[in-house]
Amino acid sequence: MTKSPIALTNSRYRLGYHVAAPTGWINDPNGFCYFKGYYHIFYQHHPYSAEWGPMHWGHARSKDLVHWESLPIGLEPGSPEDKDGCFSGSAIVKDDIMYLFYTGHHYYNDGDPDHFWQNQNMAYSEDGIHFTKYENNPIIDKEPEDNTHHYRDPKVWEHEGTYYMILGSQENDGLGRAILYASQDLKSWDYLGSVSKATDLKGEGFMWECPDFFHLDGKDILLLSPQGIDPQEEKYLNLYQTGYFVGEMDYQTAKFTRGEFHELDKGHDFYATQTTLAPDGRRIVFGWMAMWESHMPEKEDGWAGALTLPRELRLKDGKLVMTPVKELEALRVDEGKTETLTVSDATLIAKDASHAEILFSLPTTDATLTFKDAQEQDILSLVYTAETNKFVLRRNDTDEARYGTIQANDTLKYHLFIDTSSVEIFINDGETVFTERYYSESKPAVYLTTANETSVESTVYQLKADAVTYP
Repeated sequence: MTKSPIALTNSRYRLGYHVAAPTGWINDPNGFCYFKGYYHIFYQHHPYSAEWGPMHWGHARSKDLVHWESLPIGLEPGSPEDKDGCFSGSAIVKDDIMYLFYTGHHYYNDGDPDHFWQNQNMAYSEDGIHFTKYENNPIIDKEPEDNTHHYRDPKVWEHEGTYYMILGSQENDGLGRAILYASQDLKSWDYLGSVSKATDLKGEGFMWECPDFFHLDGKDILLLSPQGIDPQEEKYLNLYQTGYFVGEMDYQTAKFTRGEFHELDKGHDFYATQTTLAPDGRRIVFGWMAMWESHMPEKEDGWAGALTLPRELRLKDGKLVMTPVKELEALRVDEGKTETLTVSDATLIAKDASHAEILFSLPTTDATLTFKDAQEQDILSLVYTAETNKFVLRRNDTDEARYGTIQANDTLKYHLFIDTSSVEIFINDGETVFTERYYSESKPAVYLTTANETSVESTVYQLKADAVTYP
């Protein structure tokens, strides 16, 4: 008997312009690439419930990174090589064919969810919609001898005529690491060893998930999601982290010399990033707009999770900054309301901001940004203290605050994208970013309060609420 996807029963929290599944659960973005005039994004997906389950690859495409068309499921588990799940992976285009690389997941069926084994597989497509699993899967059948059973999430790229695959893994000593393979044809892969590993368990984690490797602004970047990093005062406060190392790759020795780990996004809801190179050379990134073990009220409505907006990555003063891609201007449905406000006490910036883009700037001073519901109760607040250059974000559904800092500057610039149940806050051109899900039965009103009477330049745009189409 053929299963039917879970039904959507309520749209109260449904997002208007973020990639999500038609129904059911999603997590990590996968297979992000540009192919035959379309950007393609896949995601980990369980279509039969709003809970994590046997992983499929959901699929959407867009010509402009703004308007997304939901497509049929790209990969389904059940083949011998991926019996219990098609876990995360990536895509690469070669000779007008899109190749997907993914981890096959297998349980030993002894009732222990941590007792599993994994392998690496490939599928391909000439049209970007229908995919055929490679007849000789798996392309890598087992982990290296010095590795535990944790090795997954292949990211593939080409460098000087050779294809490379980086995998997140765990060495036998229990420390997270990234391992590297090389190939001339995408089918036969040679193990090159560990390119980088955690220096200690508490500081860099026991498992490195979703690795991504790329060259940007003269440096090599290893972007990844470590598990098991201990909280350190105001850092590493999510259950698992997403961040990066900046360094240099020696392809001759397969070693990555790098600096310290930096978190990429300071919000509660950001994990498992994946990037691609746009045709014009920009490095674009998606993340999963959620976190493991988060409360997701939308589960009651037949869906769970979404992806962030696409963001451009750049390297500035040795650190990655993220800004919304320029194409998102096409979400605007009006010319915007621009005004100069005199602010001290709580001043309304935007009303009924369910699908809105807000930009405002002000001379640096203590400032508080607040979202309120129809009963004037706080949904979330973002407090900036000028003396310490620190932001503190609090949300009404959790006692756990999140923190970010910026360099001392004469001006504060805020850029917000608000959707039905999410907000992405970019501060000073992406120097600090907060990604948040929130849940309110009413459309939020956005207020700004400053310590001193301050002149604020503000522009508010209404955005499309139907930028993603579903079957």
